[in-house]
Amino acid sequence: MVTSPVHAERLRELADFAGVRDNALVGYGLVVGLDGTGDQTMQAPFTGQSLTNMLSQLGITVPPGTNMQLRNVAAVMVTADLPPFSQPGQRLDVNVSSVGNARSLRGGTLLMTPLKGADGDTYAIAQGNLLVSGAGAEAGGSSVQINQQAGGRIAGGAMVEREVPLQLGANGGVLDLQLKESDFGTARQVVEAINNDFGWPVAAAQDGRTIRLQGPADPNDRVNFMARVENLRVTPNEAPAKVVVNSRTGSVVLNSSVTLRRAAVAHGNLSITIDTQFQVSQPAPFGEGETVVVPDTDIEVEQQEASLMMVEGADLVDVVNALNALGATPNDLMAILEALKASGSLRAELEIL
Repeated sequence: MVTSPVHAERLRELADFAGVRDNALVGYGLVVGLDGTGDQTMQAPFTGQSLTNMLSQLGITVPPGTNMQLRNVAAVMVTADLPPFSQPGQRLDVNVSSVGNARSLRGGTLLMTPLKGADGDTYAIAQGNLLVSGAGAEAGGSSVQINQQAGGRIAGGAMVEREVPLQLGANGGVLDLQLKESDFGTARQVVEAINNDFGWPVAAAQDGRTIRLQGPADPNDRVNFMARVENLRVTPNEAPAKVVVNSRTGSVVLNSSVTLRRAAVAHGNLSITIDTQFQVSQPAPFGEGETVVVPDTDIEVEQQEASLMMVEGADLVDVVNALNALGATPNDLMAILEALKASGSLRAELEIL
């Protein structure tokens, strides 16, 4: 019997402190300096409206009714993640994606774009030259393109203007440690590891995911306390048995806990071939008939022979060998796994994506 060893992991890989997380930012802006590959303003009127509003803020008035046929401007959405404890003046990487019908953002420059959070407040300002990994060329009605050109990235393209308020341990130094995967056994082992390391009951499990810690009130001592907790090594419980099937790609993934009880499986492929040949019916010379095309269709149904095969597996290696012995394609294997689950032979949760 072959079993996969469960290794101890650092606690920072298994859990996060509550509140220490990224915050999503989003903004709407304009990219200029494109080489005729920008939005077609007749089909994307919001690009022209945005440019008119921006020019008015710069003291330039565009006469009403002016039809600006711009090809070097594109409307874009800008996204970024604001890491925890970010301070004003820090730089963030931003992603820029076209909103309209721009063919390429290569060579463009993003103008000053406020990035807002879910509360509607501005937390960063983005601006800079885009880096587009795609490339393309066209001539004489033919075109070729490598990768996608309607999006790009600006390294360090946003500057933080406002921090997200976060007060760790504000309630008398109490901290909540949240497991990434809810498991009562792992929560118990985490509590034991923390309390054994500190020598007194610092941690207490609230449920299968949250562990409450009594940390120091002093900020510096609290940072040392959190660093010590994150670097503790804990052996998590083995994950529950699960089989994941992706019906779109045909991928089948089994984890090490999957087992098979004894079962007999018969699975045969059914193939149907339809062959149509067209023949011409020609009337006799000087006859009154008409020439017609007569289809001749031949339908053939072939089913491969399939005999019952015994499948059984006490561990992952045995399960894989048993399923491979059936000689089934990935699509056939999906149907077999569903049938084994329905019969109670497959001792695992079946998840279909």
